Amino acid sequence: MPSTHPAVLASVPTVNRVRVAVTAPDPISREGVVSQLRRHPEVELCADSGAASVVVLVEDVLDESALARLRRVVRSEGARVVLVVGTIRENELLDVIECGAGAIVWRREATAHRLAQAVLTAAEGGGDLPADLLGRLISQVGRLHRGGGDHPASFLGLTPREVDVVRLVAEGLDTTEIAGKLSYSERTVKNIMHGLTTRLHLRNRSHAVAYALREGYI
Repeated sequence: MPSTHPAVLASVPTVNRVRVAVTAPDPISREGVVSQLRRHPEVELCADSGAASVVVLVEDVLDESALARLRRVVRSEGARVVLVVGTIRENELLDVIECGAGAIVWRREATAHRLAQAVLTAAEGGGDLPADLLGRLISQVGRLHRGGGDHPASFLGLTPREVDVVRLVAEGLDTTEIAGKLSYSERTVKNIMHGLTTRLHLRNRSHAVAYALREGYI
């Protein structure tokens, strides 16, 4: 009876698996995505997002808390992100791209194949956007280059909400007072300032005010 040679066993190809963590606002959404990804041998699921190379972030809508979670995953944990989301408003699209989400999947289209495709693309550092979002992004970038549109922010600029907050900071208001003036929660004000200072590499609130003054925002 012929023996099995080690060389033959060594020639069997191995699959390079991508370590993936799933974060969702509720256990049903999380388990749904996990069960979809579990079908693909290229994916190795892990519970700790800090140990993952790709994090699938599931959100219904993109409020300030969702954007804060996105920034934390990209900047603090160093993972690439696949954002699975129900809807994105026109003025939120550039914010999402600026935060570092390279792959976006509509919740209604989040099949096992679509999720795995986005995960593998993100793991390689590529971009993966739905066709309708890609068209909207191209239109927005075109308007920014022409100096038009109703979104005065650029990839290195301030959003209207950031301008409102920084203007009040310049007037000497603290977080509680700013929240009251703008009808935001204090956490939202903090998230706005954190996102602004992180994106533009500003040291603190004073630096943010100086930047806004220099660039003519306030």
